Amino acid sequence: MFTGLVEDTGVVVAVDRAAGASYGAPEGDSGRSEAIAFAIRPQRIPLAELVVGESMCHDGACLTVTAIDLGDPGGGTYRVVAGAETLARTALGALAAGKRVNLERSLRVGDRLGGHWVTGHIDGTGELVARRDLGANLVLGFRAAPAVLRYVVEKGSIAVAGISLTVNAVDAEGFSVAIIPHTRAHTNLADLAVGDRVNLEADILAKHVEKLVKP
Repeated sequence: MFTGLVEDTGVVVAVDRAAGASYGAPEGDSGRSEAIAFAIRPQRIPLAELVVGESMCHDGACLTVTAIDLGDPGGGTYRVVAGAETLARTALGALAAGKRVNLERSLRVGDRLGGHWVTGHIDGTGELVARRDLGANLVLGFRAAPAVLRYVVEKGSIAVAGISLTVNAVDAEGFSVAIIPHTRAHTNLADLAVGDRVNLEADILAKHVEKLVKP
């Protein structure tokens, strides 16, 4: 479980698109399970605090730390693998070396919940269709699928690239959010250009309510 409050922006150091050769394919099976392995270098999260097997949010997608390389001081990396389901539902397949990703470690019991409940399970991707820099605010407009928009309400919460944001406006085609200077400085949203895709996770509470009230 996460909150959508980004702790760090890590840098993708390496991308291994041949990871499927050793990930999920039965022994002797000539077919490969689609998977991509990423080596990530965090900027502020200490590598020494990470453990193999823990969950971490990457641009909103929950991935498991599979290896840690402490390397030289300040130059180490950790490794995660995105499987076929994750690649089908997220924008992680477009990541390349040098790209920044928003990072958040899982919520600990007793931590403050400053954002909203974020599971790290992506509902789909959205496309940036509008960008207005108003100085104090950066207003971003995203196109999204109806399957996501059904849970998006004005002044409600949505996780965009792993960031808990308040919805400014929503219609049948998409929604918009306003980014304050702190969020702009401490996440990768300022890197986005029109046409870029981002991971979206709708509020999990809305999904539960919908199921409970259905006849």
